[in-house]
Amino acid sequence: MTNNNINNIEDNKSKNITDEIKEANQKIANNAMVIFGGTGDLAYRKLFPALYNLHCLNTLPEDYEIIGVGRRDYSQEEYIKIVQDWMKEFSRLKYTDEKFEEFKSKIRYYKMDMSDSNEYKGLIDFIDSEGIEDGLIYYYAVSPELFDPITEGLKKGNCQKHSCQCENTPLNESCCMGDTKVIIEKPFGENLQAAEKIYSNLKSYFKTENIYHIDHYLGKEMIINIMTLRFANALFKAVWNNEYIEKVEINAYETVGVDSRGGYYDKSGALADMIQNHLFQIMSIVAMEKPKDNNTISIKDSQNEVFKQLKDIDGEKIDEILLMGQYNGYRDEEKVDPNSVTETYVALKLEIENERWKGVPFYLRTGKKLDKRESEVIVSFKSMEEGVAGNNLLIKIQPDEGVKLNFNIKKPGIGNQVIKEVEMDFCQSCILENRANTPEAYERLLKSCMDSDKSLFSQWKQIETSWKYINKIVDSYKKYSNKLYFYDIATNGPVETF
Repeated sequence: MTNNNINNIEDNKSKNITDEIKEANQKIANNAMVIFGGTGDLAYRKLFPALYNLHCLNTLPEDYEIIGVGRRDYSQEEYIKIVQDWMKEFSRLKYTDEKFEEFKSKIRYYKMDMSDSNEYKGLIDFIDSEGIEDGLIYYYAVSPELFDPITEGLKKGNCQKHSCQCENTPLNESCCMGDTKVIIEKPFGENLQAAEKIYSNLKSYFKTENIYHIDHYLGKEMIINIMTLRFANALFKAVWNNEYIEKVEINAYETVGVDSRGGYYDKSGALADMIQNHLFQIMSIVAMEKPKDNNTISIKDSQNEVFKQLKDIDGEKIDEILLMGQYNGYRDEEKVDPNSVTETYVALKLEIENERWKGVPFYLRTGKKLDKRESEVIVSFKSMEEGVAGNNLLIKIQPDEGVKLNFNIKKPGIGNQVIKEVEMDFCQSCILENRANTPEAYERLLKSCMDSDKSLFSQWKQIETSWKYINKIVDSYKKYSNKLYFYDIATNGPVETF
């Protein structure tokens, strides 16, 4: 690479960061965040690095506060040192001692038992002592079984800032509830009933527009780009239907196992942990009709229509559309039942019953302890000529981000009958200037919540509709199948998969 090219890249990099700072500063509608689970992996690996990056972009107010809540007996200094070590490894923007020195002034640690509702009065007293009066976000970075205890504790401790003091029971949104926001992590319950209970409890204390169901996949660059790819390119817009598309595959493969999450995962499984939220959300973006406009309601309504139009389940034929697998050794994992039948691999074949997609199979696959780590969408187009392969569009979500298109050309030479397949490959994450300039998913999502923008968050209607469909699948599986296929670690899953 020449010096001129390097200088151009560095100039572009500086310009991109400058533009990003300007964009990030357009709205600042939040003054503090309380992270329940402030000593967990999610907080250390994702939330604090995201907040550090936002600080580096001058997005956070000077007096912004981040209160990490946990059970560990840390001093303020010990906690900040732990956060600092994680920042050095996981922050997107370059770590510097100077920037962290600024950032650490925003960090507080509060020790409490989150399952004890009597301790929340002390939390609100602590928040008050910090001078935080409004613009507060509570982040539930904990396992789902703690969602309800935290909400009950917040109610009992009157932790809703600026709520009125009337005697209404239940609380009235227009009178009693303040503008405090709450973010909860997926999975939103282990089934529809659990999800409904969690949401009902949240609604009894927070305004519905202030409840944010976060799915970090929706913050990923290429997921957001799917809409642009579909609707801003005549090349794809005209052929995005069953006349030209043969099948769609949405895969999310992992090389890791359950690690320390065995207790949670064994109650959930891959169907609830990945299919019901991540992959269903991706499918709805790939398949939805163009929204009437770009506002949140229109986009979410278009996505939700996809869930409503999923082909009904024929329980007796469940084995034709569902395969459940478990990696060998899963039952030996920490906190996993030694007789567990929880799935760590799922392959699901779905159809959407509308004019655009009728007859096109959608394959959703996910698994742990596989031979590769990648998330992708593959759109396979029909062959236009006998004996010639159809085109494939590959949307790479992670770890690499980009788009690859395979197409056919005549092989160079005197003859004109030989056709060969070639490809165009746009690798977004390979571009040097983009590596540090592409916001992480949590960074983008936290900023959106601060700005009261729900377009990148799951909506309750979507969660409810998708859970109803998943419940039918689970009920049919338990009644008519219960087959579980075992697979070796570092393979591509059960040999029987489709």
